[in-house]
Amino acid sequence: MSANTNALDPAATTATQEDISAEISSIHEDYRQQLLSGKKAETQPRVDFAPYRSSLLRHPTKNLHHADPETIELYSPAFGQRDVHALESDLTIQHNGEPIGERIVVSGRVLDGDGRPVAGQLVEIWQANAAGRYVHKRDQHPAPIDPNFTGVGRTITGANGEYSFTTIKPAPYPWKNHHNAWRPAHIHFSLFGTDFTQRMITQMYFPGDPLFALDPIYQSITDQDARDRLVATYDHSITSHEWATGYNWDIVLTGSNRTWMEEEEGEH
Repeated sequence: MSANTNALDPAATTATQEDISAEISSIHEDYRQQLLSGKKAETQPRVDFAPYRSSLLRHPTKNLHHADPETIELYSPAFGQRDVHALESDLTIQHNGEPIGERIVVSGRVLDGDGRPVAGQLVEIWQANAAGRYVHKRDQHPAPIDPNFTGVGRTITGANGEYSFTTIKPAPYPWKNHHNAWRPAHIHFSLFGTDFTQRMITQMYFPGDPLFALDPIYQSITDQDARDRLVATYDHSITSHEWATGYNWDIVLTGSNRTWMEEEEGEH
């Protein structure tokens, strides 16, 4: 590919990766100094994180107002636990052929802030394919769509809060935050509470990704320990002989070790 990758993305900004990395480094250094002065650790992303350019547009700018919960329910998803089939947790068998890429199993538990399992939780995932492409009309990046991989699955947590998905390891992909910007490989997770108005969204990453340091979304969480909690652990006990490698990732809903959750309108 030509070095002038901006020609494929005329909407990309003129900011370079070096510019973005310098901004991230400056913010993180300020945060470290604040910790030394006794400030409490930040375990959630900053609402206004300048290196993540559109973060300024992803939060309310006016006072919040109470909403009628019954009205909200009318526009919420209309599916429930009885509609979730056991096979929906396997994203590799949803079509007539085998999807391309590294087959993986992602398992873990959903826990509350005291480490207690959260049973009966609806967990959804969506992700790019092994070429870094989503099956979505807004994703026009020049990578192939896999006809045998849609990238969407769901399941219900068991009595011990456990969940498990079989899927394909996603690839990194470009996005329009800055010139030559690439997102680390990740899987989006959505969790519902007792009502469909109680929804939390987060992302799971893979260990050792070289793009971590360059990604302003990941780096918008200024605390290193909190960032680390978004990274799954390779777990050989989850693997399947000659079939799939395995990763373990627990999701903590509350407390000081809470997993980062993003705004619902986040796309990346």
